[in-house]
Amino acid sequence: MKKPLLPALLLELRLVLHSRLATGAVVLLLLLSALSVWSGLQAVAAQRAALERVAASHQADLASVVKKYADGADAGSVAYATPHLTTNPPAPLAFAAFGQRDVQPFSLRVRLLGLHSQLYESETINPELAMAGRFDFAFLLVYLAPLFVIALMHDLVTGEREAGRLRLLSSLPTGTGGIWRRRVGLRFALVWLAALLPLAAGVGIAGAGAAALGQVALVATLYLAFWFGLAAWVAGRARSSAGSAAILLACLVGLTMIVPTAVDAAIARAVPVSKGVELALAQRQEVHNGWDLPKPLAFEKFFRNHPEWKDTPPVTGRFHWKWYYAMHQAGDEAVAPQVAQYRASMGAREDWTARAGLLLASVNVQVLLHRLAATDLQAQLAYQERIGGFHTQLRRFFYPYFFNEQPFGRADFARMPAYEAVTPEGSLPAGPLAALALLALLAGVLGMRRLNRVS
Repeated sequence: MKKPLLPALLLELRLVLHSRLATGAVVLLLLLSALSVWSGLQAVAAQRAALERVAASHQADLASVVKKYADGADAGSVAYATPHLTTNPPAPLAFAAFGQRDVQPFSLRVRLLGLHSQLYESETINPELAMAGRFDFAFLLVYLAPLFVIALMHDLVTGEREAGRLRLLSSLPTGTGGIWRRRVGLRFALVWLAALLPLAAGVGIAGAGAAALGQVALVATLYLAFWFGLAAWVAGRARSSAGSAAILLACLVGLTMIVPTAVDAAIARAVPVSKGVELALAQRQEVHNGWDLPKPLAFEKFFRNHPEWKDTPPVTGRFHWKWYYAMHQAGDEAVAPQVAQYRASMGAREDWTARAGLLLASVNVQVLLHRLAATDLQAQLAYQERIGGFHTQLRRFFYPYFFNEQPFGRADFARMPAYEAVTPEGSLPAGPLAALALLALLAGVLGMRRLNRVS
């Protein structure tokens, strides 16, 4: 007759809690998860505070420009002196997976000058500071949670064998299959709760919503299921607890560090990407060359893509603002193919990383969490596209003043376009999620089948 499930689970729970290693591992995972959530929330709060300081400083600068040109001025001087603030506020779930927000700008002040030189000159970062990454929930889940799976699972079978109880368990009329399922399920539940309870609190504090919590929990569940399945398979084959732990640690190092690093290096070699600062320098070089060109030739480059201004009065003096800004726009358009290639290469790297994640659960989880938190490369490129669209609005606003030589007064400041910040929204890609589910299912089935054959 089968033993009732609840008393059996309570008995298994007492056995787990009786082990100091298991209890300590669960408590430590709970504390580390809480620390990772707190660290992420602090980082998001720091970025929001920085955005508020930047906005206050920008308003003061803008007020000084308005005061300086209150009595009227030429639009070229106003456009040159006026900065325009663009911001990329963090999504509510950004605290869980900080991603690109640590290494890419989340605010940028642009002027009517060449766009690409302003976009890409800010990409210079200290690689040593970026290398360590941030201790967020994504880091905890990918790199640390498997350690606690190993701590709870490495002696699942060998501990019984070394204690002399395995032969007795195997002689039970019901067999050992139900026992192993209960023990693996209980350990899975303990790790799951220790990892996700602090995350649930963080989601509530950040206001990310129940749907976001459910999506992150789904990703975490599948990733933990993969590691529990792998640990069960190793536990069913190992002959000693030390050997089981050594094999699982080797799997951890290989699957989360060595293989992903090798894949990343292979992708970097196969898909070379120029540095963003090179694009900024190329654009500036085009502008510098424009100073040495005859004005009709400089305007010819500009009028190719902007024929609507071709019939405006020509420039007869040594300098005119419309000539100056036409050179900057022509410089942007000259490097546009390089920018398109740069963005395509970055996108190709991201696509190949996602493809690698179809076979590497650790890579897949990072792809999924960073997309959910809107902190991946796709979100950063979307921010740059919004800046580009705003820069186009500025040009359309100022060009009539330049080319038609209209005066610029105080009332025109109120009509000047202002950037509207957009809080990025994450998503859960179906393809990578399905691949992670398949890996988890495969590992779980193989692991439990192996445990059922233990004798």
